[in-house]
Amino acid sequence: MRIDVLVVEIGSTTTVVNAFNGIYSLNPAFVGQGQAPTTVLEGDVKIGLKGAIESLRQNIGASEIEYDELLATSSAAGGLRMTVHGLVYDMTVRAAKEAALGAGANIHQITAGRLRKSDLKKLVAIKPNIILIAGGVDYGERDTAIYNAELIAELGLGIPVIYAGNIENHDDIRDIFEGTGTRLYIVENVYPKIDQLNIEPTRKVIQEVFEEHITNAPGMKKMREMVTGNIIPTPGAVMIASKLLYDEIGDLITIDVGGATTDVHSVTEGSDEVNRMLISPEPLAKRTVEGDLGVYVNMKNVVERVGVEKLCNNLEIDEETLNTLINNYKPIPETELEKRLVEELTLEAVITAVKRHCGRFRHLYGPSGKKTIAEGKDLTNVKYIVGTGGALTKLPNRIEILRKIALSNKGDELLPTKEARILIDNNYIMASLGVLSKKYPDTAIKLLKESLEIN
Repeated sequence: MRIDVLVVEIGSTTTVVNAFNGIYSLNPAFVGQGQAPTTVLEGDVKIGLKGAIESLRQNIGASEIEYDELLATSSAAGGLRMTVHGLVYDMTVRAAKEAALGAGANIHQITAGRLRKSDLKKLVAIKPNIILIAGGVDYGERDTAIYNAELIAELGLGIPVIYAGNIENHDDIRDIFEGTGTRLYIVENVYPKIDQLNIEPTRKVIQEVFEEHITNAPGMKKMREMVTGNIIPTPGAVMIASKLLYDEIGDLITIDVGGATTDVHSVTEGSDEVNRMLISPEPLAKRTVEGDLGVYVNMKNVVERVGVEKLCNNLEIDEETLNTLINNYKPIPETELEKRLVEELTLEAVITAVKRHCGRFRHLYGPSGKKTIAEGKDLTNVKYIVGTGGALTKLPNRIEILRKIALSNKGDELLPTKEARILIDNNYIMASLGVLSKKYPDTAIKLLKESLEIN
């Protein structure tokens, strides 16, 4: 069978292939999906890719698979590891963090102010894929970013560095890294003025640097030679798809519950009322990743959050039965009881992750009485809640789980309302469509709306 485009998602444990036909027509189609264990660490990612294609062939009943184009996303080998170094945490550091997360990065270190010896020691141990240096509004404080750049340059790590700080430092930063063997990228300031975010230029460069240097991961050089288009971080692809969908239907959040993490992507300006009360700016598109909230690798963390007694009551089982379930836990639940357990864990992961992502009202008291302010991301204007990822696309009660987000509001949280519509990525192709949209945006949005069952 001839396939127009295959999109491969190379995860840390599983490689998934999605097939699409009619890419150039008015009626594109999702053909099917295959998956196999990832083989990045074995030194040849093509082994896992071939296994996933063979799985696809069997699933669609084809005698063989041929394809015209191959696109890819990757979160293998730890995904995109970054460290972020700025001046003041609530200003430039926060802006740099938003840019990195929105691009699909996993941030392993954040520092504010001048780097200490202990910070440098941690940075070396992390071995990030990219180092992001920021600090100072344009024509403001200069010395901290220069000081940090000098210390990082002296380490001689050979890791790509992005500078997104005070525009006055550009020449100094170039001089610092000249002759060090470090690939330097200078972009617009992520925080050019007080209360002004400018994170999109940095996001774009982060994804470009990731693709350029992904061949350093074991076995990925051969994949780069096979891929005909972009390779981008898988979480970044979900964000791209979310922004594409926002342009079509309006304010939304996308929730991706995985085995190790739960990611929340919001694309919303928020309400005018709350915006007038905000004490600091928020980006249009925001991503948070909760590394302790996963329903497989980090399952025991979520069990502890819910509590054994509550789980037993909700599942109507005794503690011994629950312990047996936990000790024999599988990545894909099979029995009805196993699915109910995963649903309980997914509900906890969803509610916790969205509450960490959203902002809230605060009340201040002074001589003139009580004043209400808002801080963080306002989700009250969200019209759609999108569920993607293995758990939220497969579990029987996935829609009921997402409906409980609004019901969990204690009154001071800027959560979506009960009027928000629930959408499910039924074909589990949102990340694939994010990378597909880089070349075929119209096709991607049609396929995405079909998977979400949007007329």
